[in-house]
Amino acid sequence: MKINKLLPYVGAVVLFLVASLLYFNPVLSGKQIKQSDIDQFKGISKDLVEFRKQNNEEAYWLGNAFSGMPGYLVSANYENDFLKEIDRALRFLPRPADYLFLYFLGFFFLLITLKVNWKPAILGSLAFGFSTYLIIIIGAGHNAKAHAIIYMPVITAGVLQIFQKRYLVGFLVTALGMAMEIGAGHIQMTYYLGFCLIILGIVELIEAIKQKKLNDFIKQVALIALAFSIGVGVNASRLMATKEYAEHSIRGKSELTIDIDGKPKRDKIVGLDYDYITQYSYGKLETMNLLVPRFMGGGTTDKVSHSSNFYREIEKIAGKKAAKEYSKEVLTYWGDQPIVEAPAYIGVVIIFLFFLGVFLVDRRLKYWLVSATIFSIVLSWGKNFAFVTNFFIDYIPLYDKFRAVSSIQVIAELCIPLLAVLGLNEFFKNNKTKEEKLEYVKKALMITGGLIIVGFFLAHMTSSFEGIRDDQYQQYPALLDALISDRKSMLLNDSIRSIILILIAAGALYQFLKDKFKKTFVFGLLLSLVVFDLISVNINYVNTENFVSSRLINKPFSPSKADVEILKDKGEYRVVNFSGNFMNENRTSYFHNSVGGYHAAKLKRYQELIDYQVAKNNMEIFNMLNTKYFILSGDKYELNKEANGNVWFVNKLRLVDSANEEIMNLTNLKTKEEAVIRKDKYKGSSEFSVDSLATIKLVTNNLNSLEYKSSSKQDQFAVFSEIYYGKGWNAYIDGEPVPHYQVNYVLRGMNIPAGDHKVEFKFEPTIVKQGATLAMYFYLLFILVPIGLYVLEKKKLLN
Repeated sequence: MKINKLLPYVGAVVLFLVASLLYFNPVLSGKQIKQSDIDQFKGISKDLVEFRKQNNEEAYWLGNAFSGMPGYLVSANYENDFLKEIDRALRFLPRPADYLFLYFLGFFFLLITLKVNWKPAILGSLAFGFSTYLIIIIGAGHNAKAHAIIYMPVITAGVLQIFQKRYLVGFLVTALGMAMEIGAGHIQMTYYLGFCLIILGIVELIEAIKQKKLNDFIKQVALIALAFSIGVGVNASRLMATKEYAEHSIRGKSELTIDIDGKPKRDKIVGLDYDYITQYSYGKLETMNLLVPRFMGGGTTDKVSHSSNFYREIEKIAGKKAAKEYSKEVLTYWGDQPIVEAPAYIGVVIIFLFFLGVFLVDRRLKYWLVSATIFSIVLSWGKNFAFVTNFFIDYIPLYDKFRAVSSIQVIAELCIPLLAVLGLNEFFKNNKTKEEKLEYVKKALMITGGLIIVGFFLAHMTSSFEGIRDDQYQQYPALLDALISDRKSMLLNDSIRSIILILIAAGALYQFLKDKFKKTFVFGLLLSLVVFDLISVNINYVNTENFVSSRLINKPFSPSKADVEILKDKGEYRVVNFSGNFMNENRTSYFHNSVGGYHAAKLKRYQELIDYQVAKNNMEIFNMLNTKYFILSGDKYELNKEANGNVWFVNKLRLVDSANEEIMNLTNLKTKEEAVIRKDKYKGSSEFSVDSLATIKLVTNNLNSLEYKSSSKQDQFAVFSEIYYGKGWNAYIDGEPVPHYQVNYVLRGMNIPAGDHKVEFKFEPTIVKQGATLAMYFYLLFILVPIGLYVLEKKKLLN
């Protein structure tokens, strides 16, 4: 390709780079974006990160949240993860500009694969990257999700190249894209992309059958499957460790068949709870947010102007100063989701072009993209379209492992701008008459405008515009009435805004068809409309106010007075923070070993312990977890003198037959004297002589290894205030491996012989080594398969 032909593509890359840095311009002055989820990540990952820095190796076990848990899904590096360095090189811009840049670049690559002219390809790439949902997840700190979305267009491009019979390039792109996608660490996004590609495969299969090219299709699918397998295989360490752990997390199967009251469970015991899966279900009418930004009021809270009814009413009640303050965060959202950072706005101009593409684009691509979009939107309704959602939860593998069903709209986020740009690309070709194109523009305008008008009237006919959090305004009826009035105004104003934008876009295309506007001018106008449309919405939710000094990012939490006092204790203990929801925050984990924490894949048994015992205020559970301090507020804390310590000898084992009995027996257990253990997992003595002089104490705690010193005249049974996880922790006495047991539902127990002994626990997960070895074989395939494809293409054996 000649240099002058490459220049537009180089220019596009430069434009994406500049656009990314301009939108997130505070990074140029060294500031960093404040992301709440990343603050929580830094809290829970602190143990692992510090261990890595100090020892130049991985621990894979953290001790500062949930009394201890595997760190595979928190922060982990793996052997033979060579592609991670390529990924880091691609993300050379300061975060989050790096993610935005790669949004643009990946989508641009997809469009070029589909032979789209570079001008509409730039427009489509900016539309995809600036889509409100993709910006909002960055603002919220969903970095792994954003990271995974980056590679979705790349994988799609590779698959399309294989279907285009560009086998070598298609294989390399698909395999590399899948490897990077898995490495991003958000399997839910990868899973959803799978649905999109399956729909593409079905469309291609139907076309292959029609054209009697089934053999070609089988060959293509086999190559795609091989590319996917290699992309997955080079991530073997990560995936195998995750899969092994997932069976023991809240996404795995529970042994309990009773509820917290001891009654038989009605719900299934595999996968996530139905309410948890569908908690974030998109409302059917809420789908209008895709083309009218504040159709349902915007985010959970939004800023309202000084001319709003809410502002004026607050001013009457509490004065101008209060009105200025309270108007910054008003509960404008009136949908049913618990929290909405912002509307998932794709852009009304892009939606208009999407419908134009329905009339202009080749049927194979059109059928795929329209079907995938509808599929995505319907499944995002979750409990609001229960019979479809229930079918997928009950019968589609792995669907019940993921929460927040609304996030499946990422498929629509990919497909809508893709069909829009393909349609625009076709519009400027000469394969249709001007009359036909004009008719298609009119139809697209009527459909888009009609949806806005129908949605507007449906909202007024079927809704009261009351939100799920409006109870706090009930004591001020006039204030609630003012808020409802503002919600209606937002809907009206943004509906008018959307109609104006599509009228301008349709008018530009009309003038082009009448030879009054040049093609370049139309591109420039449409590009300006799309960028203005999206950025003017996005800056209300992610803007310069989200950026702070890097110092505040590197140290996201400041110790309270209570934290400072507790940290003076240099012993080994745990802390419960009752000043908030201790099972939904990682601030405490940043300073202490916390009984609580937040992670979407905590150990199932630990969560059950919380639900069945801690929720009933069973102090013995806190004691056995070595909870030495209770934080009551930022200034106040209490010392728990009854904490059992790191390890202790018990006199008796209470043998039970099932997990049900195991957890219910904790209700009246004196944990310093007895321990509960399953009969089927233990065959030793259940009673032990009291030795008042026997001692056992923790000597060192190195995160992935613990050492104790034991001394007794008779055999004893020790209970350790450490979480049992049989898939990695090994026990040793005087250097010799010995069995240890799960006791008290979540802890470790061990028979200790008489005498003086060194007792050790070491976290030695074999799955990580096995995965690293397997990954090397797939890297070898990554090299050999392209060589084979090259030879076959040279010999023309693949056509």
